[in-house]
Amino acid sequence: MASFSSMRGGRRRKFKSEINVVPYIDVMLVLLIIFMAVPQTQNPSEIKLPSAEKSTQPPDDLIRIELKPNATLSLSVRGKNAQGAQDYQERQALLRDLRALHDKYPDTAVLIAGDKDVKYDEVIQLISEAKKMGINRVGLATK
Repeated sequence: MASFSSMRGGRRRKFKSEINVVPYIDVMLVLLIIFMAVPQTQNPSEIKLPSAEKSTQPPDDLIRIELKPNATLSLSVRGKNAQGAQDYQERQALLRDLRALHDKYPDTAVLIAGDKDVKYDEVIQLISEAKKMGINRVGLATK
């Protein structure tokens, strides 16, 4: 009687233990071509700031800090303790006067208005420094 292996022709099948990656490479190349061919819809270096349509009215008594594009700062007080605007070339001088105003009028809100050409980082640093002084009511002015 013939053995079982001789009935099959004597050949033994070996299993492949490889993964066929050719279809994955094809898909990745198609995706790469799509992302290279589709143009960007927005220039990443240009940021369009939103404009506020309806905002709450600022309080009657406030300290207004304005950041101008020529690197000057302006500080004014509006309300019953009104003072004219004073321009500063150095941030430290403005912060010194802001601290004196906060000590004199602790409940007065601070409103920061930054020009669109001013770096956003400067506005954020000014907000942070006002918060470190203990000013709780700090807001941003909108157009």
